[in-house]
Amino acid sequence: MASIIHLVRHAESEHNVSKDFSQPDPPLTPLGHAQASQLITSFPHPERIALILTSPLRRAIQTSLAAFPHVLDKRYYTESSGLGVENGVELVLDADLQERSALPCDTGSESHVLKEEFLNLDLQGLREGWRVKAGLYAADDDAVGLRAGRVRKKLGELSEGLRGEERRDVVVVTHGVFMKFLSGDGDIDLPKAGWRSYTIGKDGGDGTVLAPVKESEDHSH
Repeated sequence: MASIIHLVRHAESEHNVSKDFSQPDPPLTPLGHAQASQLITSFPHPERIALILTSPLRRAIQTSLAAFPHVLDKRYYTESSGLGVENGVELVLDADLQERSALPCDTGSESHVLKEEFLNLDLQGLREGWRVKAGLYAADDDAVGLRAGRVRKKLGELSEGLRGEERRDVVVVTHGVFMKFLSGDGDIDLPKAGWRSYTIGKDGGDGTVLAPVKESEDHSH
């Protein structure tokens, strides 16, 4: 059976409430933590999740950790919390999943800040300059479209590699505007900590596309 790709929008963060977009890399609100935690019971088939990819912005990392403690490896949590799973799945930071704009609220934190705040994240995969909204990570439509294409290609390769595995689904935790580019659906507007499910398809050329699952199988939330 083919992989299902679940796109998850991060939960409510401080700038969503204050509308202070000058706040650097804002964290989740208490309500945001509660929204994300609800996925522990509402998210479909956690036993099929093979990998969780997340934007390196704090609100996306926090959403991933709060939503999937029953799936993620316990190394990402304090021992005293009792959260996480022995030999659980990996949490992978992908700078291509960051939000579109160059506003401070959509600009990631430096690696030493992430290292201090979060346990055992692998920061090696973050390219030099990923926080600078230029070049590969520029905030214009062309650049954002290209990185959405890179993510889709990566998801296609992951899906192929997981074919036939019991754990074959991939969770992608990202942002509202970038999700429009990634899904190819300019009208997508999920609630905070909502998700929509896709399969991998081809566009007739060499490109990879995300195809929404059939309505009867959809887990939009």
